[in-house]
Amino acid sequence: MKWGISLYPEHSTVEQDCAYIERAAAHGFARIFSCLLSVEGDPEQVKHESAELTAYAHANGMEVVFDVAPNVFAKLGISYDDLSFFHEIGADGIRLDEPFQPSQVADMTRNPYGLMIELNASCADGILPATLVHDPDRAHLISCHNFYPQRFSGLDTAFFERESAAVRELGVNLAAFIGLPRADAFGPWPLNEGLVTLECHRDLPLDFQARHLSAMGLVDDIIISNCFATEEELASIERIDRSKVQLRPALDAGITENERTVASYAKHKVRGDVSPYLLRSTWSRVEFANLDIPARPVGRGLVRGDVVVVNNESPRYKGELQLVLKDMPDDGTRNAIGTLPAHEQMLLDYLDSWSRFDILL
Repeated sequence: MKWGISLYPEHSTVEQDCAYIERAAAHGFARIFSCLLSVEGDPEQVKHESAELTAYAHANGMEVVFDVAPNVFAKLGISYDDLSFFHEIGADGIRLDEPFQPSQVADMTRNPYGLMIELNASCADGILPATLVHDPDRAHLISCHNFYPQRFSGLDTAFFERESAAVRELGVNLAAFIGLPRADAFGPWPLNEGLVTLECHRDLPLDFQARHLSAMGLVDDIIISNCFATEEELASIERIDRSKVQLRPALDAGITENERTVASYAKHKVRGDVSPYLLRSTWSRVEFANLDIPARPVGRGLVRGDVVVVNNESPRYKGELQLVLKDMPDDGTRNAIGTLPAHEQMLLDYLDSWSRFDILL
């Protein structure tokens, strides 16, 4: 599993790109997506500039995959059966944004340079299973979803899950994009409305997008699609634990230190016998049996997305953390320590019996 960034040298400077590579590498990022679809200039110039980028990336322990299509091959005089151009610029792989014939893709995976060949996973065109029929070198075949610059054009979540599951079933590495929700972030094209794979991610916090993809358990590599992520944004991704579902509630102003202790418990997991009203983490009530948790009136009924801790009024369950799935009355035994914003509530759908999760404070 790798975190990745994207670079668009035609819209930045070498100094900016190199500084970004250094920052990302320091935060554990290991791959770079770059785009040759809008390439201009003669092949030798493109080769020189691209080789500079890949050399600096490799010096910082990062691999580079270039986005290409048949028209790029035509512009640069490249044939599918001679990928030496990409070897000469130091590429680790090429992403085929538009399809070649399945037999050609299979042949490309057997290139003598060890280049990874990455297929577009968003088109539902059957090219991946068709390529597998032609006996590719599976060790050099990977896949990656698209990103979508235009608002409302990103992938539907159910479609994304269906197509991603199909790729996973075939045992092929899969990547997807998340986007910086900032007006000053740029990608390869003039349109600037965000650059996400999933439409539901547009305008949402970067770390949530990454946590959502991680919670699905369908994607191996997650790539920031636009430039440039700040130090804080890179660090927010580095901190994510992809082995758990991680939820970030808006905290109640009256939350106590003892309630914080329960919420930040590192071993939360959903009790196996799931209720339609609650997801329960019961081990915290054993771990924190001696904590004093006075009742704090909620002042309303409990609603989906509330994060609650059982208080002193229910001694047997005191210290248990619960996630509310369905609106229910407040009986005075539960303190609401926070509520998941609407987008964070998406993550509740990925919790089931024995799922491990964190509450991010």
